[in-house]
This record gives sequence, structure tokens and C-alpha cells, in this order.
Amino acid sequence: MDLGLKDRVYIVTGATRGLGHASARELAAEGAKLVVTGRDQERADAAAASLGPDAVGVGADNSDPGAASRLVATAVERFGRLDGILISVGGPAPGAAADNTDEQWTAAFESVFLGAVRLARAAAAELGEGGVIGFVLSGSVHEPIPGLTISNGLRPGLAGFAKSLSVDLGPRGIRVIGLLPSRIDTDRVRELDGLSGDAAAARAANESRIPLRRYGTPEEFGRTAAFFLSPAASYLTGVMLPVDGGARHGF
Repeated sequence: MDLGLKDRVYIVTGATRGLGHASARELAAEGAKLVVTGRDQERADAAAASLGPDAVGVGADNSDPGAASRLVATAVERFGRLDGILISVGGPAPGAAADNTDEQWTAAFESVFLGAVRLARAAAAELGEGGVIGFVLSGSVHEPIPGLTISNGLRPGLAGFAKSLSVDLGPRGIRVIGLLPSRIDTDRVRELDGLSGDAAAARAANESRIPLRRYGTPEEFGRTAAFFLSPAASYLTGVMLPVDGGARHGF
């Protein structure tokens, strides 16, 4: 299936590893041109180099108030346009409600929430009809995840922002979508499994609760992201899609 991504221009944040990098790989494979970010320039350059000549790396921290406008400007200056953005942010510090500090909450809010809001606003100001804004969120939007209190607090609020934005931007022909990964086989998830003390046992227990009885792969998530960001999904907006092997309870 041709997704219609050839020569379209996207920003993908958090693209040096994990779900952001997997999504960027799938977009590049479909012929998209990319601005990819990481927290330091060297890693961003390495990620861009792995994606081919139509990718440029930018060292940027989502919590930096100036990052959003700089990324949009880079896309326009380098490729002449912007068609979409996928906002992927590393997960906040784990911990129970009584354990997380004010400093951890503040840092997560600046990066996970406010940073994503700034990126979406900056992209919306540049996008035209057919543009798309995507958020990589979490299964915690629908069901709290034990031991991830900060994520449980911030991700649902960001999903609410995304839904509101989809209503605001719909009349301009700009779509807004959210992807809600659960157990995907990334470094982050392996680290979380290891917090229990026996990562293998934790993984086995988690897999037993997933109807497909396995974790997803970053490539599977990336292909889902590429489809939702593409013109092939042009009538999908305001959607929050669980990418979880069927683990979510309810519809």
C-alpha cells in the first residue's frame, strides 16, 4: 500500500531511540523527509545519518521554550515546507504517588506536557490543509500503570489537549491523533520490567495479561505511526489508538 508519504516533510522528536526512532525509520522508508531530534546534537546527527540523505538531526530538549520554533524553522529552511510532526517524549521518572518529588513533577511537566503543547502550537501555525500533529502518549491515558504515577497524571491531560486541538484545527483540514503504546519491547519498557527485581518474571507476567501473549515491537509501532501520519488516514482525527496487543479493557 502506498501511504502517499514520498517527499512529505515531518518533524519527529525523541527520534534517537525507541518508538520515535522506529517511527522515523518507517517514515523514511516511505520516502518522507525528516527533521529528527535528540537531546544532544551528536546523537541526533547519528540518527539522521542512519535514515539517509533526506533527514537532518537537531539537538533539542522538548522542555526548552525555544525548541519548537527552531525545529519548525529548520524543516522549512531545509525542505521548504512542513506536513506534520510526531511528538515523542521519553517517559518521566517512575515512582509511587508518595515517592515522586516536586522536582520530578516539574521536570516532567516541562518536557512531557508543556513541551509537547509548544511543539503542537508551533507546528499548527505552519501547517496547511492535509497537515497532521501526532502525539506518542501511553496506555496510561485509559488505565493507570502501577509505579508510573507521574505518567498517569500527565498523559491523560495531554490526550485531552490533543482532542481539543483536533476540534480547533479540523476546520483548517489539519488532523490531530494520539498513539497509546503499552508493552512495546523498548529499552524503556525493559528498564521498567527490571524495577521488579526479576525482569524475566515481570515480562512473563505482563505477557500473560496481553491477549496476543507478547510485547509489540518498535517496528510494529512505527508502521502504525506512519499510517496515521499519512494521507492514507486523511479522515482520522481526534483518535486515541491503543497499541497494546489488545491489553486495554473495554472499547
